[in-house]
Amino acid sequence: MKVYEEYKKKLCTPQEAVQAVKSGDWIDYSQGCSFPTALDCALAARRDELRDVKIRNAISCRPVQVVEQDKERQAFTYNLWHCSGLDRQYLDQGRAFHAPMAFRNCGSYYSRGLAPVNAAMITVAPMDARGNFSYGLTNCCQQEVLDAAEVIILEVNPHMPVVYGMENDHIHISEVTHVVEYDGSLCTAPGRAATESDRQIAAHIFPYLYDGMNLQLGIGGIPNALGELIAASDLQDVGMHTELMSDGYLQLYKAGKITNKRKRLQRHKGVFSICLGSAELYEFLHYNQDILSAPMSYVNNPEVIRQLDNFVSINGCIAVDLYGQVSSESAGIRQISGTGGQLDFITGAYMAAEGKAFLAMRSMHADKHGVKHSHIVPRFTAGDIITTPRTQAPYLVTEYGVAQLAGLTTWQRAEALIAIAHPEFREMLIQAAAAQGIWRQSNKR
Repeated sequence: MKVYEEYKKKLCTPQEAVQAVKSGDWIDYSQGCSFPTALDCALAARRDELRDVKIRNAISCRPVQVVEQDKERQAFTYNLWHCSGLDRQYLDQGRAFHAPMAFRNCGSYYSRGLAPVNAAMITVAPMDARGNFSYGLTNCCQQEVLDAAEVIILEVNPHMPVVYGMENDHIHISEVTHVVEYDGSLCTAPGRAATESDRQIAAHIFPYLYDGMNLQLGIGGIPNALGELIAASDLQDVGMHTELMSDGYLQLYKAGKITNKRKRLQRHKGVFSICLGSAELYEFLHYNQDILSAPMSYVNNPEVIRQLDNFVSINGCIAVDLYGQVSSESAGIRQISGTGGQLDFITGAYMAAEGKAFLAMRSMHADKHGVKHSHIVPRFTAGDIITTPRTQAPYLVTEYGVAQLAGLTTWQRAEALIAIAHPEFREMLIQAAAAQGIWRQSNKR
């Protein structure tokens, strides 16, 4: 059968497609820009006739209708591998649940049968003449999800760019159960403007950067501020190998800083696994032969990262204690984010020749009552999730400086961390360190 005839045979409305969902099913929306907007709305409309339908997603960028239309969770249970700001609201309101994972392993949960999928619903680019649909902005663990699915429903969106991949970058019409069409905007997440604190932190990291480095950046104000510094600098021949490509990288490409010329793997090619940013970034990726998408099992594999000499990883965190334990995903028991690829890149960067990993945060914040709280704490006692263990603690950075923790004793770590804490909290932290037996009498106050 010719591919266009097969396409027409499988084409249906979103309402018809979601009839494949049964009570008790597990549904997968994939992650980020693969979110199936029309199918989500159609599935939500079946709220009164379904029960115990479990949906997985990550990094929601627009209101999720199976959540919005079923606030009491009578029909749908929403589960998240990783969290956006919107997802954080859903978690705070008791309308979603978090699924802990390390990004490099996420695909294996599907391939090993640990994450069953009755129906997968994902957004893809329009079909080409050979019957293939590009996964576009999300490679991640897309293939593992589809391989595990009993039913595959594609939401074809003309705005999804065609992105070349190392592997697992498309699906053929013959493997698809249903096709629906939706001409609406993709999820976007424009970069947050850098604050003065972000710029101060970025300025402390910048001296550690150099020509020919392979760069992994997280998302947020600090990476954006660092991108501004790099774009305006004399740095040359930067390489890109990152789990998430954001507008910070677009800025570096436009400034001519990223050439990928010195990479040992995929020379002349930037590599990412998920893209989330502006419409301009998506247009930049459309049929761009300089950039490849790749599965998270490859991008985040420490053994792969090890082979990229001069690897520099820069991510954010929430808090660190005086022992060097790092929490990057919760404040107490309140889920803020997820492990994502932080530990993957910290591990791989340390293994790489001349590699370095940085975790950055503001030194303190003020709550809604104006009470100040230090992000460097004596010890974690309120159920905070430890994302990076003290045995792998990398460079920690605040607006007051950089603390390199690897190889340091407990008293040296306490001294280094207190030195980059907010000045208003240093005396308290010294007293706590002394009470905890990790403050040497010769340490300076």
